[in-house]
Amino acid sequence: MKISQVTVRRRLFLVLIGVILAFCGLLFRLGYVQLWAGGKLSQLAENSWRREIPFEAKRGDIVDRGGVKLAYDVTNPTIYAVPVQVKDPKGTAAVLAPLLGMTEEKLYGQLTKGEMNVKLQPGGRRITTELAQQIRSLNLPGIVVAEDSKRYYPFGNLAANILGFTGYEDGLNGVELKYNDLLKGIEGNVSSLTDAAGRTMPNSSEKYTPPRDGLTLKLTIDQTVQSIVERELDQAVLKYQPNSAIAIAMDPNTGEVLAMASRPTFDPAHYQEASPEVYNRNLPIWMTYEPGSTFKIITLSAALQEGKVDLKNEFFYDPGYADVASAKLRCWKRGGHGSQSFLEVVENSCNPGFVALGQRLGKEKLFEYIKNFGFGKRTGIDLIGEENGILFKPNQVGPVELATTSFGQGVSVTPIQQITAVAAAINGGKLFKPHVAKQWIQPETGMVLEDVQPELVRQVISPETSKQVREALESVVAQGTGGGAFLDGYRVGGKTGTAQKVVNGRYSASEHIVSFIGFAPADDPKLIVYVAVDNPQGIQFGGVVAAPIVRNIMADALPHLGVEPRKQQLNKEYKYGETPTVTVPNLVGKTVSDLYEDMNMNFRLSSSGKGDTVLRQAPAAGARVEKGSVIRIYLGSDD
Repeated sequence: MKISQVTVRRRLFLVLIGVILAFCGLLFRLGYVQLWAGGKLSQLAENSWRREIPFEAKRGDIVDRGGVKLAYDVTNPTIYAVPVQVKDPKGTAAVLAPLLGMTEEKLYGQLTKGEMNVKLQPGGRRITTELAQQIRSLNLPGIVVAEDSKRYYPFGNLAANILGFTGYEDGLNGVELKYNDLLKGIEGNVSSLTDAAGRTMPNSSEKYTPPRDGLTLKLTIDQTVQSIVERELDQAVLKYQPNSAIAIAMDPNTGEVLAMASRPTFDPAHYQEASPEVYNRNLPIWMTYEPGSTFKIITLSAALQEGKVDLKNEFFYDPGYADVASAKLRCWKRGGHGSQSFLEVVENSCNPGFVALGQRLGKEKLFEYIKNFGFGKRTGIDLIGEENGILFKPNQVGPVELATTSFGQGVSVTPIQQITAVAAAINGGKLFKPHVAKQWIQPETGMVLEDVQPELVRQVISPETSKQVREALESVVAQGTGGGAFLDGYRVGGKTGTAQKVVNGRYSASEHIVSFIGFAPADDPKLIVYVAVDNPQGIQFGGVVAAPIVRNIMADALPHLGVEPRKQQLNKEYKYGETPTVTVPNLVGKTVSDLYEDMNMNFRLSSSGKGDTVLRQAPAAGARVEKGSVIRIYLGSDD
């Protein structure tokens, strides 16, 4: 078929238009690449050529309220390999294997990985400075010495469950996990440009991006108070061999936790050596149990606030039990306490008397106060693993449940709930959210970036009611079941607790959780301490086991915190078997021949050193100790 000239010209024209359009497209693409996308494409190309050696950021320090370091990073060199730059993997593995304590086969596998860089581990991680210098001097191609960090806990297991611990890079528990993003900082690196074979490109230079260190976390914890608390828990474990023991010390006016500890415990630097049940469970916020008589403080507070009782002028007869809906709820004292004022009901921790207070309040009002004091839900403390506790549901509360709840049986609480609630009962009625973070600090400048303020949850009772609660609880220590916590000069208030444990769904007759919660000074509380001991061997009463522990903690912690003794306090009523306290005399400067004239049979002496003059003594003059206690004296010459 013959093609006309018109058709040929039309086709040529279309081809010409196509060529022009294609050329314009190429011009547009070239202009786009050159003018608009050039920077991005160059960056992508550079990224494909760039090899980076990471430099870890220094993890932020964790310090106590006075600035004492509780956790910090120690810098250690770490060996990296850039596999494409290692010219002789077998030879390099043979040289490094004996130095790093690794097999040649393992090293060879790491040196030949298809990755940009490889950390030679475990032997090349966190090595000594001397070994790092030795490896540098070998000038092995593709082997780089970089800086790495190791977390260090200078006080061993001190505050272990608060601090938690870290893995290779991140926090795994405690505040190390809770505040990981703020503590870990931002990683830096040294990078260089290489070709496809891994060779450094000519005329290129290394680029250093410095790491940004993590923030310093200042805790509310006081290292000295924490040490005192842990010392006393250790002594309790040795003496009573319990299943576990916990202690919390808090500023009742702010919710700041001054100390928190439990036994068994672990060393954060070697947490793997402990059972996961130990390092994964922070007992003071995780453990739930029936609190026993320490919970009576809540019933007392509610009854006083609602005007349901006059402690001094109203009397109650205790036959040793309370009949409630065909159930006989017994008092701890066989035969009961007989006729007593309601103040004596509190002093004696009389169960039937508190049943009467619960009945006067009624279930709606009692449980309203229980919830307002924070029970039944988490306190919101800034730690990992807090539990809720358990309360009866309203439709489950009958006359018996109301009665048992009023004296601390049938409800389940955590230690942090208990101390937070009682702090509100004695601080003027204010429920604060407990916390352990106090400040965030910029490490280079020391500038405070955030100052954590006390968080008021609600006003639960009036200041006037709170004052009545404090006075009643001071009477418990001076004249009631809490005598083991009496501390001459400091006006201690508190309450004992002895609760049967639930074992296999039934109350055990032989296993108890014994506890004591105490505060001082009773007229202006500055410190509140809660101790609970799970199934101590031997005698199982809170007033005998836990109260003396609280007393010992307060005896050392209050002077450290700058709390001055009070000139007036309730007189101690000594019961059968209790030893009275006496004041330690000043023996410093006296000669040996003079000493026994000053003892008056109140003390025993233990001396050390050579000489005939007392240079030092412990306890110091003016301290109150039990009659018959030992005074240690250090003898020397008065020259």
